[in-house]
Amino acid sequence: MNTRNYKSFDAIFELVREVPAGQVASYGMIASLIPGTTARIVGYAMAATPSGDAIPWQRVINSAGKISDREGASRQREYLQAEGIVFSKAGKVNWKTHGWQGPSENWLEKHQVDFINFLEIQSKWPTNR
Repeated sequence: MNTRNYKSFDAIFELVREVPAGQVASYGMIASLIPGTTARIVGYAMAATPSGDAIPWQRVINSAGKISDREGASRQREYLQAEGIVFSKAGKVNWKTHGWQGPSENWLEKHQVDFINFLEIQSKWPTNR
């Protein structure tokens, strides 16, 4: 896949910028808000994040609450810990404590996502039940 010109990457990057310091989102959470996007595509986008664009790629982790095992994983963990993210001994993030609650009302409005529809999407996001 040629990731450099994949047009949904800009939408992914815009949404990832909505995840504040101290919170994390899963690849699937991001994908759930962008039609036609999968968690895998979000992963490709995070791997292709241009440097210097202030895209907080480190805040996107897998749905198990872990950093995916790959090159750069230790750097990602360091960045997240510097933002106050705490990992369990098993290397997991507590979704209730650090899970992203979703984008701003401005983002939802700009992308014409009805708030009730957003709540339905959000109800399927990972939690520590």
